[in-house]
Amino acid sequence: MALREPFPDFEEILSSIGAGGGRVAGMDASEGAAGNISVYVGWPMEVRRRFPIVEEIRLPQPAPHLADNLVIVTGSGRRLREIQIDPVANLGVVRISHDGIGGTLHTAPGRLFERVTSEWNSHLAVHDDVVERTGTNFHAIVHAQPPRLTYLSHVPAYASEDYLNQRLLRWEPETIINLPAGIGFLPFMLPGSAPLMAANVKSLREHRIVVWAKHGVMARSSISVKRAVDRIEYAETGANYEYMDLMNGGRAEGLTLEELRTVVAAFDVQTTLPWLATSSSPAPKTK
Repeated sequence: MALREPFPDFEEILSSIGAGGGRVAGMDASEGAAGNISVYVGWPMEVRRRFPIVEEIRLPQPAPHLADNLVIVTGSGRRLREIQIDPVANLGVVRISHDGIGGTLHTAPGRLFERVTSEWNSHLAVHDDVVERTGTNFHAIVHAQPPRLTYLSHVPAYASEDYLNQRLLRWEPETIINLPAGIGFLPFMLPGSAPLMAANVKSLREHRIVVWAKHGVMARSSISVKRAVDRIEYAETGANYEYMDLMNGGRAEGLTLEELRTVVAAFDVQTTLPWLATSSSPAPKTK
């Protein structure tokens, strides 16, 4: 069971969301109003002092395992880079009802959005699934559009999850250490749709970050918003190296499979990638 202690207070969580949004913007992964962030909080917290306006809402997706607890979420059309400047204008707080079907949305008088993020169904479904499976009382999700990862998702060869991971994990030892389950990959699906939501939940059970083809990524963490953003940054760094190598005619070697396996062994990385787990496992076939 993954539990978040000591418990940060409300202002600390708002600040962490702002810092995470600023970092996502800093890596050019949230052009305009692209991207969204949410945080599940599973302990009592007073929010009405900062978010005094209350309205009842129906959830787009039942979330019974979040019942009676909070999800702090970005507003639709808001810029992630502006959260740290004015969090109450850009965030809402939803207290999930006892039956997990509805909720109470808390907002501030100066809020700059009409509804919460258009990816709200995916956020809720992933939070609910993780809480059900792990019992965690804290969970952060970040959706962003890092340019190199998104670009590579348009290239047919990288639609193979094995190929994507083999190519991106080879550039720095830190990547496999921080992404031991590798990077998930989903084919293009309509943003905000039920098929994307269901596939995203399934992929994020195995991975901590998943590429949404031709759209962006979603990353999660039971530690902090910053940890979820770190996962995006590690994956995007690998994509940056891969993009540079493509532009230079594929001249770089990168870490070999045996070198990667040496890193896995030396740092006791509990990887779930079968081709890295043991030296006897065959390398994945590439296109």
